Amino acid sequence: MFDVIIAGCGPTGAMLAAELRLHDVRVLVLEQETEPTSFVRIVGLHIRSLELMAMRGLLDRILPHGRQRPAAGFFAAIPKPAPKGLDSAYAYLLGIPQPVIEQLLEAHAIELGAQVRRGRAVTGLEQDDDGVTVELAGGQRLRSRYLVGCDGARSTVRKLLGVGFPGEPARTETLMGEMAVGVPPEEIAAKVAEVRQQRFWLRPSGAGNYSVVVPAAGVSDRSAPPTLEDFKSQLRTVAGTDFGVHSPRWLSRFGDATRLAERYRVGRVLLAGDAAHIHPPTGGQGLNLGVQDAFNLGWKLAAQVRGWAPETLLDTYQAERHPVAADVLDNTRAQMELSSAEPGPQAVRRLLTELMDFDEVNRYLIEKITAIDVRYDLGEGPDLLGRRLPDVDVQQGRLYGLLHRGRGLLLDRTGRLTVGGWSDRVDHLADPTAALDVPCVLLRPDGHVAWIGDDQQDLDGHLARWFGNPTG
Repeated sequence: MFDVIIAGCGPTGAMLAAELRLHDVRVLVLEQETEPTSFVRIVGLHIRSLELMAMRGLLDRILPHGRQRPAAGFFAAIPKPAPKGLDSAYAYLLGIPQPVIEQLLEAHAIELGAQVRRGRAVTGLEQDDDGVTVELAGGQRLRSRYLVGCDGARSTVRKLLGVGFPGEPARTETLMGEMAVGVPPEEIAAKVAEVRQQRFWLRPSGAGNYSVVVPAAGVSDRSAPPTLEDFKSQLRTVAGTDFGVHSPRWLSRFGDATRLAERYRVGRVLLAGDAAHIHPPTGGQGLNLGVQDAFNLGWKLAAQVRGWAPETLLDTYQAERHPVAADVLDNTRAQMELSSAEPGPQAVRRLLTELMDFDEVNRYLIEKITAIDVRYDLGEGPDLLGRRLPDVDVQQGRLYGLLHRGRGLLLDRTGRLTVGGWSDRVDHLADPTAALDVPCVLLRPDGHVAWIGDDQQDLDGHLARWFGNPTG
């Protein structure tokens, strides 16, 4: 019997498996595909995801495989520079091939002891007070204490649970890919400027290739990958030329379907990533949102398995992540409206383009897209409460280097406090030089601030709230 079975070994499932293994949870990941993804699409890791990778010591492993670019131009592809002084040591976008990030995260989970079985499709589930029975194609049945569906937009786990997935179906479809072109850059720039249609662009992407986005003819079966001829045909329709595109590195299509699961948890079964929410890729938030789900859920589910979770801890997963996903769905809806060629949306786009010349507006939108603005509702307190703490300087180097084990952390500038009976779950750093504007903070394993103050009795109450009863 496993502690947790995860359906799906994409970035969300692999990251969740690794987070659980940090706490010695017995994890099995079931992936219906027999081979890892070979579809070479470039995805982007935003600031908050880069911070999370740094927290687990993964960033140095990932960086050599990606290409950095400024944290700018994300919202509706409106070309504005990055705001100055973004409050992060990782204020850039890392473009990385999708198969590479998936393989790196899967390897990380396996190194920590997770089991991954490919060619295993979940076809049924039954749960009771003690656990979940998972049925696979072919009739095999497995038993675990919990099941997490990380199995994508068409999630079998979500459907078996009967969880509603309300929202809007796809109304438009767009082709996206990376390929070489057969005409000079000046000709491309002139034609793009002439057409001036949203959901259409050709942008240099390095090594002589271009990122190409063009509206598709209509909504069709997204399970069928587009061809180079599809791109040529649509480019000729929109721009009057196919630009001599050839030698594609990757080709994909996306629609604007937008849906959010009504519930993230039914008993011992939970949902994360695209199984819980889907939206257009505008702003590049999808993979990031799923990975951040995994960081929020991992330590809480591990606490439940290990027996020290406070009664309501696992419920905070939905309470915290559902509103974040709803906000992402709203901002992608807004961005898709701004991509319309209709006069009304175009007028709003021109107005927003002017407003983004104000640093405050530009910063607000970039922080929203990159998820560094997320603040969980942890009750009344200073603005920092519920927010992530940046990678500040501490005596031992950088803060995130202290979070590799996925434990809580008391960062204590007074030297007077203690974590006492929670020392098996929470580390303590007494550091009067830490770059903080407050005396002490209690960090959860996901890097969010759970408490601010300098009173031991008050701290003990919050340690119990997040980390259960003390031992000893």
